Amino acid sequence: MASGFFALLDDVAALMDDVAVTTKIATKKTAGILGDDLAVNAEKATGFMSSREIPVLWAITKGSFLNKLIILPIVFLLNWLYQPAINYILIVGAMYLAFEGVEKIIEFLFHRKKEGHEVIEEREADTQTAEEIEKAKVKSAVTTDFILSLEIVIIALGTVLEESHPFITQILVTSLVAIVATVGVYGIVALIVRMDDAGFKLIKKSNGKGFASKLGQFLVDALPWVIKSLGVIGTIALIMVAGEIFAHRIEYLHHILPDWNATLKQVVFGLAGGLIGVALFTVGKKAYSLVSGK
Repeated sequence: MASGFFALLDDVAALMDDVAVTTKIATKKTAGILGDDLAVNAEKATGFMSSREIPVLWAITKGSFLNKLIILPIVFLLNWLYQPAINYILIVGAMYLAFEGVEKIIEFLFHRKKEGHEVIEEREADTQTAEEIEKAKVKSAVTTDFILSLEIVIIALGTVLEESHPFITQILVTSLVAIVATVGVYGIVALIVRMDDAGFKLIKKSNGKGFASKLGQFLVDALPWVIKSLGVIGTIALIMVAGEIFAHRIEYLHHILPDWNATLKQVVFGLAGGLIGVALFTVGKKAYSLVSGK
């Protein structure tokens, strides 16, 4: 009886050791997408009033955990029933990411600066409350997170499958990577959005004197630049993540332009996919307006 119990403990220890090693390998393989995930989500989580930053970030984080809870069983099921379906889902998701990235670039390049009276008229015509705007931004962030989370989960699962690990190891490793990704990414985002508060506290504690005060002032001054940078990095990340999915998941594109740099290919494919997405969205929107009479 005792020997059976200790044998069970040995099996559990071996499993945990296997899970730890494989999780480390899978995390390394998802490092690139985690960096993109951080840039995109940090950009999505900023731009709110100081008092609403943490509640909004918590709402997005909860949405991210829910995304993983939905994605994990679906990916395992599809991997068992029909593996190609995962590929199609990723391509559709990449199309959304590319569309969102290119739409931001078009808005930046062709956005006409509005006159004072136009801004006032637009605000008067806008019937959305601050709460509704906040909810819309959270929804957009959670939707983007879903696609990025899907790729993270699939990369992690692919790592486990390459090593031919048993099913229980596949579940544990993929789930651990998904949890670490969420906690790590949104933990860092929380630190970024509270930089100014930390700076103000340092200035107050040091009475505006010494190194602590200078560091606090640096944090306060740096935050607007960090947020602007995240906007640019987040947009580039959207396009590159989409381009990478296109390059690896569409067989024709995977073999095209073999002499090109991988990063350049990702940007080109991402931009092309985004332009197609914007064109389809514009045509669809006009068609809907004609049919509905709006």
